[in-house]
Amino acid sequence: MADTTLDLTADAPTLTAKLVDFPSESGQEKPLADAIEHELRKLAHLTVDRYGNNIVARTNLGRAERVILAGHIDTVPIADNVPSRLDDDGMLWGCGTSDMKSGVAVQLRIAQTVAEPNRDLTFVFYDNEEVAAHLNGLGKVAEAHPDWLEGDFAVLLEGSNAEVEGGCQGTLRVLLKTTGERAHSARSWMGSNAVHSAAPILAKLAAYEPRRPVIEGLEYHEGLNAVRIEGGVANNVIPDECTVTVNYRYAPDLTRDQAIAHVREVFADCDIAEFVVDDHSGGALPGLSHPAAAAFMAAVGGSALPKFGWTDVARFGELGVPAVNYGPGDPVLAHKRDERVAVERITHCEVRLRSWLTD
Repeated sequence: MADTTLDLTADAPTLTAKLVDFPSESGQEKPLADAIEHELRKLAHLTVDRYGNNIVARTNLGRAERVILAGHIDTVPIADNVPSRLDDDGMLWGCGTSDMKSGVAVQLRIAQTVAEPNRDLTFVFYDNEEVAAHLNGLGKVAEAHPDWLEGDFAVLLEGSNAEVEGGCQGTLRVLLKTTGERAHSARSWMGSNAVHSAAPILAKLAAYEPRRPVIEGLEYHEGLNAVRIEGGVANNVIPDECTVTVNYRYAPDLTRDQAIAHVREVFADCDIAEFVVDDHSGGALPGLSHPAAAAFMAAVGGSALPKFGWTDVARFGELGVPAVNYGPGDPVLAHKRDERVAVERITHCEVRLRSWLTD
């Protein structure tokens, strides 16, 4: 039987390896949530609450400021990259090493070792980040128990190569549907091919020039891409339906409505039978001028970078809590079969966070 216990006294790289070897694909996080809750309840300085497979632990020391350290405990599907392994170059390999069990390990180490922080702390461990937005555990906690997430500043330990990444891009998924008329492929002129009707959509995408706006000194890079195309009935039938799934990753200077309007404009002269917004999460502005963010930047050092991708800093922004991304993982390696993280970066993030919370 697999070992389902966690040792929070282990160093952060060792704890990362243990978390990686503890499978928790999206929708299957309960055993890991159980183990995290069990260990956190042993810590007398924390009050622990649970909602579904989401764990929230807090200090209540009456400090002037409350900081939230948050991270998701799920991973994308395992791709023959578990168990973890440590190579001679100090790289820890395995599913979730970068996204984001190394960050979760740092959270757990801070929870275990920092009993009297200079700021009150809230630790959030949540499920279903890697799937559709409506399943996101942080969102469910925010809806059911918003008081659990009250704070002055939040650090999301998503992989950022141990550099502060400001804000995040929005992500919009749209289904563009074309229609035609079925016919036998031997008499194709008697029908209308819906797959062929999707060609102008693909041409627009191939020619699209994404924006690269500079926001608060950070340059974001947008993207508009087809990520799936579906159509066809049988090998001898002219298809009467086709759907192109388009993903728009947009800079946080656009609102959700503006993002939808932009995509509609791009395809305005295409023959689209139906335009369906399938999934949508808005972005978050960097907010690095906020005093708490400035203090954090001064403590951890380095230069702020834009976040290419969507993260839950956007959810904290909606709650009125300024937030940044700061974690040991490499975002470029997230979701890859050869996912890995530098052990040195795990230790670096832990040391920097502990120093900020205790000095």
